Amino acid sequence: MSKNKSIYTMVECAIMLALSVVLSVIAPIKLPFGGSVTIFSQLPCVIASYRHGLKWGLATSSLFGLISLLLGLDNYAYIAHTFVSVAIFVVCDYIGAFGVLGLGGIFRKVIKNQTLALACGAALVSVLRYIFHVISGITIWKGYAEDMSVFAYSVTYNATYMLPELIVTVIGAVAVGSIFKDLKKQNPLPAKK
Repeated sequence: MSKNKSIYTMVECAIMLALSVVLSVIAPIKLPFGGSVTIFSQLPCVIASYRHGLKWGLATSSLFGLISLLLGLDNYAYIAHTFVSVAIFVVCDYIGAFGVLGLGGIFRKVIKNQTLALACGAALVSVLRYIFHVISGITIWKGYAEDMSVFAYSVTYNATYMLPELIVTVIGAVAVGSIFKDLKKQNPLPAKK
């Protein structure tokens, strides 16, 4: 990779990261113990992964998780009391959960149809993120389950925001995949008519 292309990729991934962070703040639905439905906040990381590969996608989305952790730390620091619970909290609710968004481009070489590849990638990473949050719910958020089983509580609670988040991200991926001719090119903008 040439130095100019590497700088271009780094700048573009930084812009995608910034977009994800800004879009994550725009959350019409926020749940009381964490989790929210955002306006396409996962999509820029999925696009970065599709355009530039898994290495860049994972780096971008892991940074998104770290920034999200730092922005939300004061809200949830009370839940983690031991080293193990802090580690589970950081990995399952932030670094791992958001880091998997970098796998959004995993189908770029497997599925030739760009729109389908983006949609499948968006769906896959949303499910993986959901799994991370369910694990966190089972291990450190279990005190909120009340009368439900811990597993049922975690599956249900996390589905209330992750299912809509999955739908929104897939819709965004389909739109982007349909509008832009070839996202793997350096300039994917449609040609002027």
